Amino acid sequence: QLRLVESGGGLAQAGGSLRLSCAASERAWTTHSMGWFRQAPGQEREFVAAIEWRGDSTYYGDSVKGRFTISRDEVKNTVYLQMNNLKPEDTAVYYCAFEFGPPGQDPGEYGTWGQGTQVTVSS
Repeated sequence: QLRLVESGGGLAQAGGSLRLSCAASERAWTTHSMGWFRQAPGQEREFVAAIEWRGDSTYYGDSVKGRFTISRDEVKNTVYLQMNNLKPEDTAVYYCAFEFGPPGQDPGEYGTWGQGTQVTVSS
């Protein structure tokens, strides 16, 4: 069964950077996508970014466009989220997720989730 393991969260100051990683336990399928979501206390899970594994198309939530970059390493079977110019409102638990087919922004489209990694941005 596919497992996703996130790492790289932690504490950063506003304006700083962090890079999250998400390693998949099994080799990638031909057609699938990986996404990053985040959830702050008392809020719904929010779409952050997604990437189509084979086509390399990327998609971003409006709140992170121009600051975050999603990428993947096919050899390492890992997806990354580079987060620059962090803001206190980026504070949340970040989750990576897997879905068959093209990238989507609805969490319900994703069938496998990692355990989450905490990102805290201080002002």
